[in-house]
Amino acid sequence: MKPRDPAPFQRNALAPSLIAAVVLFLSPILPAGSWKLVALFATAILALIVGWFAFRARQWAWVLIFVAIAVVWNPVLPFPFSGIVWDIAQPVAALVFLAAGAVIKTRHP
Repeated sequence: MKPRDPAPFQRNALAPSLIAAVVLFLSPILPAGSWKLVALFATAILALIVGWFAFRARQWAWVLIFVAIAVVWNPVLPFPFSGIVWDIAQPVAALVFLAAGAVIKTRHP
């Protein structure tokens, strides 16, 4: 049997994007308190990680989007968002993470 050729691309942002999407989809049903803070930390950190992979892939639009997500979901100086706008923003951000995880790719060395 002949070994398969390695894939020409690798999707490094896929795993952190999937984790962030799960966190963002589950965030509205988490009880208030420390779980909300954990969700903010996880989202901000994973946004910076996915942004870094977008930077390495030279996909500048994704870099700007994930810097914005990291700022909005930052737990250090949180914005006082609540209500329907925040409840809609979380699944939208989850979909953005999923789209980025599928699109951001780098050539396999």
